[in-house]
Amino acid sequence: MFGPIDQFVARFIQLTPEELEIFHSLLEHRKVKKKSFLLREGEVCDYEAYILKGCVRTFYVDKQGAETNLTFAIEDWWVADLASFSEQQPSRQNIETLEDCELLTITFENKNLLYLKVPKFERLFRILLQRTASVMQQRIYASISQTAEERYLAFMERYPAIVQRIPQHHIARYIGVSPEFLSKVRSTMYRKGN
Repeated sequence: MFGPIDQFVARFIQLTPEELEIFHSLLEHRKVKKKSFLLREGEVCDYEAYILKGCVRTFYVDKQGAETNLTFAIEDWWVADLASFSEQQPSRQNIETLEDCELLTITFENKNLLYLKVPKFERLFRILLQRTASVMQQRIYASISQTAEERYLAFMERYPAIVQRIPQHHIARYIGVSPEFLSKVRSTMYRKGN
């Protein structure tokens, strides 16, 4: 069960067997069914989850009830509402499973305990936070400077493993268009030979 997360961690930091044992003791293994909410808007995100199996989306719902997908996460990725988790404040996001999932979770308290017992983990999570900030910055840039077709092509290029696993209406809500408009974009691309 810990093999995938141990390999993930080893890409960033080297741990002794004792440090790995501490890490494992602070994780909780969870199996979650498809279409389950890991977090609902208004709740405090009390854990970060490493995905062993499955696909998850984070999204928010505007005042008119329209959903916008913020991120997707699959195997070997982490998912959480970072602002809610780190500040222990109510979330403005929802996190929902798109497939049956198997997760390893770490609570806010256990993560802080991990930092105390194995300070090397601060480096790991700093790197992950920097990567997340970079992706979000690129996403903001794309939303103000690219056409819907460019955003769709960039999504397919950046996340080829996800494209085949999620419905097109979720991709449309990620790139900021209606499902109908995405269908037109895809038809135009197909006629152009993209």
